[in-house]
Amino acid sequence: MASHQRVSWPQYFMRIAHLVAERSTCLRRRVGAVAVKDKRILATGYNGAPAGIPHCLEIGCLRQQLGIPSGQRHEICRGLHAEQNVIIQAAVHGISLAGSELYCTTRPCLICTKMLINCGIRSIWHAESYPDEMADAMLREAGVQVGILRLEDEGEMKPDVSASCETAEAVMCIPGEKL
Repeated sequence: MASHQRVSWPQYFMRIAHLVAERSTCLRRRVGAVAVKDKRILATGYNGAPAGIPHCLEIGCLRQQLGIPSGQRHEICRGLHAEQNVIIQAAVHGISLAGSELYCTTRPCLICTKMLINCGIRSIWHAESYPDEMADAMLREAGVQVGILRLEDEGEMKPDVSASCETAEAVMCIPGEKL
């Protein structure tokens, strides 16, 4: 019998988040997110304009046209963030996100952080960092666990030291551990 290595649950969900990001219509950054509870996907989301409205792929990027730097003036954008679309999709289908985990290709911004805290998300795993000191402080205050999980890490989850979350240590996974 051939040797077969199964992908870990965290890697499985992070890979799905990266696949979801491929649906993004943002010209600047493609982001995907997956909400998970008890190893089951609750909702997915990617960044882009609301349903039924022309996407930036079709009409261009307003932020780019106005010269707005990344990470500033989020309200001046046609699109919703991937995390916002996860929350919306769950709400539309009557699914609670309380107690779930979020796997996201990019660390949530401050606005998304506040929304995720209010939804009761218990942990956030991201592949790319997005520095935001206020978001970090709020995540610490809310007790949300934050960690980095890059695709090349082969399932090894690490605390997000950029956030210096006191609770991150508790969610480190040992390679080979069944999750």
